[in-house]
Amino acid sequence: MKLYTSTRAPSPRRVLMFMAEKGITDVATVQIDLGKAEHRSEAFAQLNPMAQVPVLELPDGRTLAETRAICTYLEGKYPNPNLMGEDFEERAFIEMMDRRCELQLFLRIANCVRHTHPGLAPLEQPQFPDFGAAQGAKVRETARWLDGVLSDRDFLAGERFTIADITGFCALEFARGLMRFRPSDEGLTNLQAWRDRIAERPSARIV
Repeated sequence: MKLYTSTRAPSPRRVLMFMAEKGITDVATVQIDLGKAEHRSEAFAQLNPMAQVPVLELPDGRTLAETRAICTYLEGKYPNPNLMGEDFEERAFIEMMDRRCELQLFLRIANCVRHTHPGLAPLEQPQFPDFGAAQGAKVRETARWLDGVLSDRDFLAGERFTIADITGFCALEFARGLMRFRPSDEGLTNLQAWRDRIAERPSARIV
């Protein structure tokens, strides 16, 4: 298998962190240079017409895009350690938190950065700064909610580390780098403590 990825891009980082937690070492990585618009090339369009990374190329030549779909495939192929739920009930609650982290935190951070950061202008045309600023405010709303969630637990989706923690962590690291957002600066001590705990995991060093 081959994983088409891009250094420092947050969505591929989620897959790489997921793979690291599982100890997956037999998936080759292929770098796609977003700055050079390699993701918009005709060759890459054959892999993913949406022009986005990551993409997992399977041994039979099929390609799988979308971060959550790739992780679902890898969870099935490499079931241990389990990161997405042992039974239907646990899977449902983990997926709920993972989707909230993806849609209410990760996507809003991406929108804020893509529409306000001048370095992202080549990737987002036209930019809408007012929309980006509004998304930044919503990021902080979600962060405050997550701080409350973490007031009585160590992990986002329950009693153990799961894919939801990967999504949430990669989102915060993305915001840390390009929004200069740090939970401690906002008084969100529970969220900051959680971020710092996750950052100590070996998989968190994958970039």
